[in-house]
Amino acid sequence: MVKLIHTLADHGDDVSCCAFSPSLLATCSLDKTIRLYSLSDFAELPHSPLKFHTYAVHCCCFSPSGHILASCSTDGTTVLWGAHSGRSLAVMEQPGGSPVRVCCFSPDSAYLASGAADGSVVLWNAQSYKLYRCGSVKDGSLVACAFSPDGSLLVTGSSGGDLTVWDDRMRCLHSEKAHDLGITCCDFAPQPLSGGEQGFQFYRLASCGQDCEIKLWFVSFTRALGFELKYKSTLRGHCAPILACAFSHDGQMLVSGSVDKSVIIYDIATQSVLHTLTQHTRYVTTCAFAPNTLLLATGSMDKTVNIWQFDLETPYQGGMNDQLKQLAEDWSEEDVSTWLRAQGLEDLVGIFQMNNIDGKELLHLTKESLAGDLKIESLGLRSKVMRSIEELRTKMDSLSSGIPDEFICPITRELMKDPVIASDGYSYEREAMENWIHKKKRTSPMTNLVLPSLVLTPNRTLKMAINRWLETHQK
Repeated sequence: MVKLIHTLADHGDDVSCCAFSPSLLATCSLDKTIRLYSLSDFAELPHSPLKFHTYAVHCCCFSPSGHILASCSTDGTTVLWGAHSGRSLAVMEQPGGSPVRVCCFSPDSAYLASGAADGSVVLWNAQSYKLYRCGSVKDGSLVACAFSPDGSLLVTGSSGGDLTVWDDRMRCLHSEKAHDLGITCCDFAPQPLSGGEQGFQFYRLASCGQDCEIKLWFVSFTRALGFELKYKSTLRGHCAPILACAFSHDGQMLVSGSVDKSVIIYDIATQSVLHTLTQHTRYVTTCAFAPNTLLLATGSMDKTVNIWQFDLETPYQGGMNDQLKQLAEDWSEEDVSTWLRAQGLEDLVGIFQMNNIDGKELLHLTKESLAGDLKIESLGLRSKVMRSIEELRTKMDSLSSGIPDEFICPITRELMKDPVIASDGYSYEREAMENWIHKKKRTSPMTNLVLPSLVLTPNRTLKMAINRWLETHQK
């Protein structure tokens, strides 16, 4: 459940961008201003609006710490501000004076990237405010940029439709046509994923464009093994060009805003639509999740910013849970095909249909029947199918028990008391995960891949949701 809790209507023109820090929300507009609001009550700060730019402000972003705010404009400048004072710290002029369309900080706050209408991308030293490196794309304006979570890669998107990947010295590693009619936005999921026995990391990237599509990619880069950008899948929900996309702080959700005036929130695990929001009256130009709480901001050409809150009693109600209202054992062959697509197993739809696999048959499949009866030769593909079937059976068990699946530890299959987030992006009961790491070394219980880190982060939002659920259901 997502509910609209506040609307900001202070800008005098189209809202172009919004961004969160741990305590603030920043918005910017074609009215040449940047506005700052407190997340505690959404009151505008005394030093807001920030005024310097002489033309439209296209993008704003906070440093990871939240202390510095950057903004960029058609006037060819990128400005750094003290977020809590409103004081201008530096004005950095794009080489050639071209209009600056987008900017973003590196994860360590050391650098700020800015992309311009002439195709130039500049990496600024965020401490000295000096130009560090620069590059350019051949086709179109720079309209999107995002750093990988470890800061080793910068991805840019152009109005010509190309995704370009740069290393930390601004050397172009790769460029390819991603969206035929032009890219509008791109974003990395915050949580890195593991790359198997070699232990290298890869990242999930989303891009959207004028072709009305969101594309999901896997990006990996190591000095030893090189670079790879691999297309994963396409999300289709909008009926018009998509202007913005952003991952949630845990990477489990993706939000997008479109010319069709709607906002769509996707469950990344199932790639299904969780919510469609239609309160804006004109194009939705920007969307952003808060870093540590279930808040979402969306901005529009209707001059407003809407603030949305997720109901903590029902977090991450995925599309597959909706499908499980009709138990999987009663699924038709078409329901099974829909499920396969949601699992990223589109290539198997024809095989399953040819063998008339319905829900009951699906739940009784084994590795042996996949190989012998369905003639699926790939061991990896058979393993992936079986993992997905096991997850489906687990979800059915949790639904029948009445406990939301998100509250159950994947290891113990019991309600979590002290949930933590592991580096694979999944939540576990702390004691169970600590024991798992001690006995099983660095593997993920969910993916069986090597964990990139052994750090366990308290999932306070989930713990609050579990406690509220207990108060409601155990009286």
